[in-house]
Amino acid sequence: MSTGKFLQFLIPKDKKFFPLFEKSADNLTLASDLLVELLSTDDLARRDEIIQEINRLEGVGDEITHSIYDELNRSFITPFDREDIHELTSKLDDVLDLIDSSAHKIRLYNVNVFPSHFREFAVLIKEGVLEIKTAVYLLRDLRQHKRIKEACIQINNIENKADTLFEVATIELFEWETNAIELIKKSAIIQSLEKATDKAEDVSDVIKAIIVKQA
Repeated sequence: MSTGKFLQFLIPKDKKFFPLFEKSADNLTLASDLLVELLSTDDLARRDEIIQEINRLEGVGDEITHSIYDELNRSFITPFDREDIHELTSKLDDVLDLIDSSAHKIRLYNVNVFPSHFREFAVLIKEGVLEIKTAVYLLRDLRQHKRIKEACIQINNIENKADTLFEVATIELFEWETNAIELIKKSAIIQSLEKATDKAEDVSDVIKAIIVKQA
C-alpha cells in the first residue's frame, strides 16, 4: 500500500465536503435541464418562468459555494488538497454562472426566435453536466478512478463537439441573419453557451488532477 493510500485509510470518512459537492452537482443538473427546456419551448410565459427558476438555482449554487468555503476555513482535515477543493467548487459554480448568464441574455436581448443551434448547445451542456455529476458522486470512492476518468473523457469529447458546433453556428448566423442587431444579440448568446462547455471541461481537469494526486 502506498503512503498516500495508507494515510487516506487512516483519515476518517468525510461527512462535510462530499455531500456539498453532490448538492452542487445536483443543483447544476437541474439548471441544465431547465436550459434545454428553455431553448425547446415556444411558450413565452413559460420561458420567463424558466429563466427566473434558473436564476434562483444560481443563487442556491452561490449558497452551496459559500458553505464549502466556510467548511474549508473551519476544517483541519480535508478529503483532498485544499486548493483542489477550492478549484472544484469554483469551477462547478462557473458552469452554473454561464447557464444563468445565457438565460439572462435571452431575456435581456428579448430574443424570441431561437436558431436550432441554441438547443443543440443546451443538450451538449446537459450531457456534460451529467458526466460531471457522475464524476463528482464517484469521488467518494477513488477506487472508481477508471469510471471517473471515463466521465472526464466524455466531458472532453462533449467540449470538442461544442467547439465544432460553435464554428458552424457562427458561420450560419453570419450567413443567414440579415438584421445586424439580432446578429449581435444571438452571437453573444452563442458565445455564452459555448463558454459553459469550456467551464465543464475545467471541472473535468480539476477532477483529473485530484485523481492523480490521490493515486
